Amino acid sequence: MDYTSLSCSEFVQALSSKAPVPGGGGTSALVGALGTALGNMVGSLTVGKKKYADVEEEMQGLKASCDRLQTELLQLVQRDAEVFEPLAAAYGMPKSTEEERMQKEKVMESALLGACEVPLQIMEKCCEAVLLLEQFAGKGSVLAVSDAGVGAALCRSAIQGASLNVFINTKAMKDRKKADELNRRADDLLERFVPMADEIFRQVADRLR
Repeated sequence: MDYTSLSCSEFVQALSSKAPVPGGGGTSALVGALGTALGNMVGSLTVGKKKYADVEEEMQGLKASCDRLQTELLQLVQRDAEVFEPLAAAYGMPKSTEEERMQKEKVMESALLGACEVPLQIMEKCCEAVLLLEQFAGKGSVLAVSDAGVGAALCRSAIQGASLNVFINTKAMKDRKKADELNRRADDLLERFVPMADEIFRQVADRLR
């Protein structure tokens, strides 16, 4: 099933069911795409306005970056569901003999790694979006600055949400060296970009109050 082709109500219904996908990872990607699109909206309301002629070219470039990120994040909604399939299959493998146990462990490690890489990609894309939203909030139309703040809040949530999907999978990995490496990647993104998104939100809120 292509989850990106569902209506809003269909996606929410699928999310609330007992089906394992879509889940937190795909939802984080979708939320990140929405946050990115809000920044893009600010850009759309800025370009072509005489008042913002001095940032016209910059806004066009930011919008092009948003177009790319929106597409990539929507693709990751679907990709997150796809990488869960081999993981679910691995959990169901027999382990009654030593040979079966070793084979299951090998398949599990590979599936867990794949299930970590997608949420890490979601985090990275949302961090890129935060950098763009910082520019939209600072240089875009003042009439839409609240949308830049909302976009930052959404991308912040998406980064944090995707990180939990990294951590739940690294926790199950036998290769602790690789798990620690993946955790460090996620922690680094959290430490750098969650405060940045918070600061964008705070600055926008201060301008509105």
